[in-house]
Amino acid sequence: MKVFVIGAHGQIGKLLVAQLLDRGDEVVAGIRDAKQRDFFEDQGAATQLFDLTEQPDEMAKVLAGVDAVVFSAGSGGKTGDDQTLLIDLDGAVKSMEATQKAGIKRFVIVSAMNAEDRTRWTAIQPYYVAKHYADLYLKDETSLDYTIIKPGVLTNDAGKGGLILDQTKGKIAREDVAETIVSALHNNDNTIKKEFAISEGETPINEAVKQV
Repeated sequence: MKVFVIGAHGQIGKLLVAQLLDRGDEVVAGIRDAKQRDFFEDQGAATQLFDLTEQPDEMAKVLAGVDAVVFSAGSGGKTGDDQTLLIDLDGAVKSMEATQKAGIKRFVIVSAMNAEDRTRWTAIQPYYVAKHYADLYLKDETSLDYTIIKPGVLTNDAGKGGLILDQTKGKIAREDVAETIVSALHNNDNTIKKEFAISEGETPINEAVKQV
């Protein structure tokens, strides 16, 4: 499988690229800065400059030829609310439009636990707004074979290798989020047109994903 990772240089993105390569997949790391090329090419990944401020037609040219697209990009906690909306919302939507224009069906996005429930947006509300409406657009306005993965509070702990599905609170290591994405990509039969929350648990990741 050839996978394009949007946001490859992010914390989840780096882990995801490494895990996909370990599995034997072909990876194109979407990067925003040419200085990031060596990090990925030294691992065996291809790289491609990918600008989330571009228009979908231009983005589609970059995506052409892959089997699946993963959106794991984010503006980060140090930017303003405007960047959250431009990257986490509009950047995500344009990536979906570009994926369709490129003739690619499979699209996996990293969202956030409780993004669908406004009553649980207790902090970083612009982030939840972005995730909420990006998810809605993906489900209602595209024909993509999507999977929406909604992790709980993210940590940099070593991955535990297990999940609990569809809780409304909990934490999870970024390493386990990356492994969940890999598993979703390789379990198309039961993850297409699905959304699910994940937190740290005891059920092995691949087994949990097969229960979605």
